[in-house]
This record gives sequence, C-alpha cells and structure tokens, in this order.
Amino acid sequence: MKGSAALEIAGLEKSFGGVRAIADFSLRLEAGSIHGLIGPNGAGKTTVFNVITGIYAPSRGSVSFLGRDITGLGPHVIAAGGIGRTFQNIRLFGNLGVLKNIVIAGSSAQKYSLLDAALRLPAFRRAERELRERAVSLLEAVGLGDKQDDKAGGLPYGHQRRLEIARALALAPRLLLLDEPAAGMNAAESLELVRFIRAIRERFDLSILMIEHHMDVVTELCDEVTVLNFGRIIAGGKVGELKRDPRVIAAYLGSAPEGGHA
Repeated sequence: MKGSAALEIAGLEKSFGGVRAIADFSLRLEAGSIHGLIGPNGAGKTTVFNVITGIYAPSRGSVSFLGRDITGLGPHVIAAGGIGRTFQNIRLFGNLGVLKNIVIAGSSAQKYSLLDAALRLPAFRRAERELRERAVSLLEAVGLGDKQDDKAGGLPYGHQRRLEIARALALAPRLLLLDEPAAGMNAAESLELVRFIRAIRERFDLSILMIEHHMDVVTELCDEVTVLNFGRIIAGGKVGELKRDPRVIAAYLGSAPEGGHA
C-alpha cells in the first residue's frame, strides 16, 4: 500500500579497511513505488544493494523492511523474508533449461524433509508439482512461456534479463532490487524493458529499488531518485528536478548523453 514504507535505511555506513564505500546513507522507499539509485561507477550503489541483501554487514546504521529490522541478517534469511534481486552481470545456469532455472531458484523455499525427497514421498511429489506449475506461470508472466526447454545461455540478451527477473520472482518477493536491468540494451530494448517492469510491478504487487545508468529508463520508471557520489548522497527527489541540479550534472548526468551510459 502506497503511503507506507517498504524499505527504510538510516545512517548506513560500510567501510572496507580504511576505505569508506558508503557514508551516512539514508533512504525511504514507499510501498508500491519504483525508486532509482543512480551515480557514476564506483559511487557505492551495488554496495548498498549488498548491505540490504545481507552479503555485507553494515559498519553502522540500520535497514528495515516492511517495519522489521533486517540489519545484519544473512542473505538466505533476507531472501526468504521477501527481498529478491538481480545482478549487473547475469547469473543464470546457462547450460540448463529455462524452466529448470526457475525451478532451482524456487526450490529453496520448499517445505519437505530429506526423507521425503530421498523416498519421493507424497509431500515431496506435491511440492515438486507445485514448484513446476509456479515456474511455468512465471515464465508465462515474463513472456518466456514458449522457451521452457531452451538452454538459458542460448537466449537473446533481453530474454536472459527477463529470465533472471523471473528467477528473482520465484521466491515471491515483496521488494525487488534490480541492478542495471537495461545494461547492454539499445533504445528499443530499453523501452520494452520499461513496459515489462511496469507490468510485473503491477502483477506481483512489488516495490522496486533500481540501479540504472540509462537515464531514459530512470525518467520513465522512477517515482523518486537518489543520487550517490563517492559513497554519499548528493541529491534526491523527482527525476525532472535532479536533471537541473548542478551537482548531479557535474557528478553524473554531464558525463554521458541522456539515454546513454555513465
């Protein structure tokens, strides 16, 4: 429901040795909204994602998801609690089929014992059937229903991105973190991605936090944007306002033409 917070980050800091990758980072993501996280390469954006998802423990600060403090919890706990993510570099099982990629992603949430699996007892067979049915449904939802038996690594690049998002959806997240979903796409592919992300946001009732360099994608999708530079927030607000902010232009928008990479 809009008006409540899906994600709240307060005073977040992360240091690696003597290097401070994030300093005093705070963010509020409204439920049901799409929030962009932008900035030049090395600004700390992916580090923020890694702290949210438990890959890194913060040096200071807190992360709350749907009102629950998740600071410092492990990645599997956070994923099971309703936060899914994709990565800048696509991480599919390229030699496996498209459907199998989704089944594997969803299998960690299945509730059956090792004995059930070893003896293929009814609880195991029922869970496997439900998992496969959900995987088929997800592929239909992302427009890959006719690609179930294709090798994941043989899909066109844009379809691989869709498959990766479908894998993130396999655990039924409430919050989806997208790390440069338009990377490597041309203008037409980026426009199709915008329509796709809007559709899955509505269909799966998602809140979305997105790192993106394509400013046309950010402009079309994001309700709010936070701009990072050298690990610190330098601006935040509506995209139209930020495009006129001299600090943002100097740090980011001035480094590449609109619609391009930075």
